[in-house]
Amino acid sequence: MDKNLSIRTVNVTRYITPLREGGSLPALAEADDNFNYVLKFKGAGHGTKALIAELLGGEIARALGLPVPELVFANLDEAFGRTEADEEIQDLLQNSQGLNLALHYLSGAINFDPVVTTVEPKLASQIVWLDAYITNVDRTFRNTNMLLWHKELWLIDHGAALYFHHAFTDPDGHALTPFALIKDHVLLPQASLLEEVDAEYTALLTENIIRQIVNLLPDEWLQWEGVEQTPNEVREIYVQFLLVRLQNSAIFIKQAQNARQALI
Repeated sequence: MDKNLSIRTVNVTRYITPLREGGSLPALAEADDNFNYVLKFKGAGHGTKALIAELLGGEIARALGLPVPELVFANLDEAFGRTEADEEIQDLLQNSQGLNLALHYLSGAINFDPVVTTVEPKLASQIVWLDAYITNVDRTFRNTNMLLWHKELWLIDHGAALYFHHAFTDPDGHALTPFALIKDHVLLPQASLLEEVDAEYTALLTENIIRQIVNLLPDEWLQWEGVEQTPNEVREIYVQFLLVRLQNSAIFIKQAQNARQALI
């Protein structure tokens, strides 16, 4: 994992259909590499911060060996979407010119159903650890954000993670929070090996890997209204948040273990 990380860039050639799960109106789209993608738009509700969380959460998961669809930068040129009949979608496309983010579309995948499929304790603990680390509020019974594809569990939709950046105040304080919302995690009942996973993952996620992942963020996603920091300074805040949280993983592991004990 010490090799240099990179993300491919594709050009969106065809808008196929909106995917109306959630409020951000992602879409199924085709790119110039002839693959289909689930396209996340920077012009949607939470803007580029949702794309940042999606990229950082997805690539951290990949660095930990968890199955995540390939992420690509998806370029929308200014002419794209002018023929779209739906005004809401046309506005979204026009407001999303430039670099967006897309996940490789897993054709034929089905939503994970915890009633039907039981996840073994090690994998459940790995996913709970990830979501507690990146403060992902969105892997619940109501919205599992996991797919079954070729009998394997795949993680999707990390755009609600790293929610400290919506206020962007006191990132070090946020890094030390126990993340009480882990109590709602769909896999928490099966996550009986959190301490074992914590030892493995804190050794695996080096500062070099974290910096490489954060450095993937493009400048145009980091120029926020009301924020004076340069893109490099914003990247460093993400790096420090992730490092501080990693160095103090015992805080969120204890919270998850206590929440699990209350469930079982």
